[in-house]
Amino acid sequence: METLMYVLCFALAAIIPYLLCGINSAIIVTKIKSGKDIRELGSGNAGLTNTLRTQGKAAALFVLIGDILKGVLSIVLVHLIFRGLVGIDTYSHENGWSWVNYLSGIFAVLGHVFPLYYGFKGGKGILVTFAAMLAINWIAGVAPFVVFVIIVAITRYVSLGSICAAAFYPFAVLGFSLMQNDSAAWINFALSACIGAMLIFMHRENIKRLANHTEKKLGQKSGENEAAK
Repeated sequence: METLMYVLCFALAAIIPYLLCGINSAIIVTKIKSGKDIRELGSGNAGLTNTLRTQGKAAALFVLIGDILKGVLSIVLVHLIFRGLVGIDTYSHENGWSWVNYLSGIFAVLGHVFPLYYGFKGGKGILVTFAAMLAINWIAGVAPFVVFVIIVAITRYVSLGSICAAAFYPFAVLGFSLMQNDSAAWINFALSACIGAMLIFMHRENIKRLANHTEKKLGQKSGENEAAK
């Protein structure tokens, strides 16, 4: 019976974040506001930046709230499930189970990037990842955000800031895990590195445009038909 409960917990740790984060705020908000598919507008990305550029600040605010809520909730629910069903505190740095949160984070990103509900075509996962970061370990989550802010402030490239933050994230996780004497520090590092690698992979087209100096800077508008070009 105990083994079955553990199997159930791990199954839910994958299913809940994936399905919850597969609900795409940008697609829903844009559909309500303009009746259009955000994936056919601007850069074609179903995320916050493209919503801001094509739908305006008010729509972007709803996307921001929606993505943060689902990212945080997916991690909190998994924690409550493990605590309620098998008595494990996934937020503890001493019992060796903190890695479950990072595993859930992977599925949260997968759900946002490859959503079941929208033909497996979603956003790039930055905002959802940041929300999950805060829910897992807010200290390790704030550090990459600082990197993001600095890079964007200097270059005005949101994509470059996102890529640098994603690359820095696993090292922030490792550093703070070791400082907190987390017995799963290196497992946390490996799992968070998977998250960072996924985020960078999803920005591969941005990397090409950055190299070609054709990437749009923060504040530049995207044409509605740009995604079709």
